[in-house]
Amino acid sequence: MPISGEIHERVARAGGVPSGLPLVILLTGFTDAGSAVSGLIDHLGETTAPEPVLVFDNDVLLDYRARRPVLTFDQDHIADLKPARLELSLAHDALARPFLLLAGYEPDFAWNAFADVVLDFAAEFEVSTVTWVHSIAMPVPHTRPIGVTVSGNRAELIAAHSVWRPRTQVPGTVGHLLEYRFVRAERSVASFVLLIPHYLADTEYPDAVLTAAEKVMAATGLVLLTDDLRDRRASYLERVDDQVRDNEELGQMVSTLEHRYDAYMAGLDVEDDGPAEFDERSLPSADELAAELERFLASRPSGDEDKNGRI
Repeated sequence: MPISGEIHERVARAGGVPSGLPLVILLTGFTDAGSAVSGLIDHLGETTAPEPVLVFDNDVLLDYRARRPVLTFDQDHIADLKPARLELSLAHDALARPFLLLAGYEPDFAWNAFADVVLDFAAEFEVSTVTWVHSIAMPVPHTRPIGVTVSGNRAELIAAHSVWRPRTQVPGTVGHLLEYRFVRAERSVASFVLLIPHYLADTEYPDAVLTAAEKVMAATGLVLLTDDLRDRRASYLERVDDQVRDNEELGQMVSTLEHRYDAYMAGLDVEDDGPAEFDERSLPSADELAAELERFLASRPSGDEDKNGRI
């Protein structure tokens, strides 16, 4: 097992890093329904000018055979090779306010050493808050707002944003480990789990990215540029709605999801710890919804697709 100092390189920056900044954590890995995390990483990379402060070592943290680097082969030679990146950067929001962004792949190895580095850095620079976002597939309709489950130790955010509060055992991620360690270190922590329609979980869903950005803003007070995300969401949902209207079976399944969602939300009691248990027995399965949507999409004229074949 490597010691903490061997898993990263500290990049010198002119002027250093200010103290007291919020830390935003976005790590892809076990689940990324709707590409919420990877989409927000890309969006912040384009809009917040992140400058690396810590660069983590792929040779120590990454299982290359499980997540192989992407290369471009051009006729008779390799024109480009893009290794995965995991970095802690200094970024700036739309008002030029700085914040720290830990973004990239979820480490395959050395989780405790990785967590040690992140917590040591957070202590050194006295981060004000820690916010992380991830997403899972749920039997919910795309015609309703994306719900979230909130954990951590910020009671005001849990009360205001958490619509589903289960008691269950789930596979852990390095994000969960960081949350657990930060709470034990008495840092201010909020985790947002986005509940994405399971029949859209394997697509690049703009509403998932927009909702992730909105939750980060709610937790940190940052102002992120979202106009492009809103435009993409409107266009995407318009195409999905067209497909649902044109397919009776798919429309009936979405209608069933809407009925169950509305009944569930109507049963929420703000004085309780959370809503009643969600009954999924009357819902179509994720495989049924996905298969039906795929069958319908396969019958579309090619002009309905973008250059990457996505809706």
